[in-house]
Amino acid sequence: MRTPIDPIALLENKKIVLGVTGSIAAYKTADLASTLAQAGALVDVILTEAAARFVTPLTFQSVTGRPARTDMWAASAETHVAHVSLGERADLLLIAPATAETIAKMAQGLADNLLTVTALATRCPVLVAPAMDGAMFEHPATQANLRTLEARGVTILGPAEGRMASGLMGRGRLLEPDALLGHVRLALARGGPLAGRRVVVSAGGTQEPLDPVRFISNRSSGKQGYALAQAALDRGAQVTLVTGPTALPVPVGAGVVSVQTTGQMAEAVLAACAEADVLLMAAAVADFRPARVAEHKLKKSAVPEIQLEKTVDILSAVAEARVRSPEHRPAVVVGFAAESQHLRENAQEKVLLKRLDLIAANDISAKDAGFSVDTNRVTLIDSAGGVEELPLMTKAQVAAVVLSRVEKLLAVKGC
Repeated sequence: MRTPIDPIALLENKKIVLGVTGSIAAYKTADLASTLAQAGALVDVILTEAAARFVTPLTFQSVTGRPARTDMWAASAETHVAHVSLGERADLLLIAPATAETIAKMAQGLADNLLTVTALATRCPVLVAPAMDGAMFEHPATQANLRTLEARGVTILGPAEGRMASGLMGRGRLLEPDALLGHVRLALARGGPLAGRRVVVSAGGTQEPLDPVRFISNRSSGKQGYALAQAALDRGAQVTLVTGPTALPVPVGAGVVSVQTTGQMAEAVLAACAEADVLLMAAAVADFRPARVAEHKLKKSAVPEIQLEKTVDILSAVAEARVRSPEHRPAVVVGFAAESQHLRENAQEKVLLKRLDLIAANDISAKDAGFSVDTNRVTLIDSAGGVEELPLMTKAQVAAVVLSRVEKLLAVKGC
């Protein structure tokens, strides 16, 4: 069973016009339309005549709760000029899938159906996601048309490489719905409250090798850190995500630095922080590592004795860097603390020792919070001693609360 979609504040009541053209990939767009509607967007779907041969207007009406349009000349209860109404009030126009024919019409300014005439009438950001056979996509005419659209400010999404309906392999597949949703969020976030800000987010656990095949790690999934990265992107920030090994998809728009060990994460975080406004240190780094890494695989015939040594304390290193070079420091540093006892006392101590502006502490012994699950119970403690206990929330909701606090901290610091 598919997990229900959480409302997304960025999408709440946003008017999105979703154009669908005649490609077998249109079935993916029905899934996207459903996701956008569940997330809170008002989705108006326009299908070309060819698109309606693949997926019916009723399908889109069923998943969006709004009429799906196909006919430029059909009467409307809202307005007698549908394309002007849709184009004027839209916050975003996404055409997915976009066939070579529709791309050519848009490049030439042709307007012979409701979708292409709406594309001419709209003043909002326009995203176009091509879907066609690889040879069609690579054809000089299609490439020229795409360059023309890009020169006019249209954002081209993809396409991806893979197997297509023709059975051939190549570049021409429509991006998956999750990727398209990420691009929609990125486009709508332009000019958000953190526009122009650089935010560094660390996420996931680290791995400290014992030998060529084994390592010491922890249970961190990276979910809270990735949710923080997405929340920062939703506010228009430029995000660098420093991540340990994880299977999670990277939020669209984030710059990624993949690391394995705590030492590598420290190096990457410190380098990224040199020009950052905010650091959100959500990674669950290893506190210890083997003092010696075996050159060859350890055999199970004899249980080895493993001596451990401390790893670098990344937040302490950041604090020292802030003291040494305040002009290059993050203005706001937020730590995370996973505790199994004395949560508030331990978290308050970390705030002082590591010169944090805010810390988010969670009790990892709770079954519905902490590692791997999608929910969290967090207590926020700031440098002034203020304490805010949050109720059980999804990690996306926790991330939204933390980023709201970050906005206020930046304002207080006059940054």
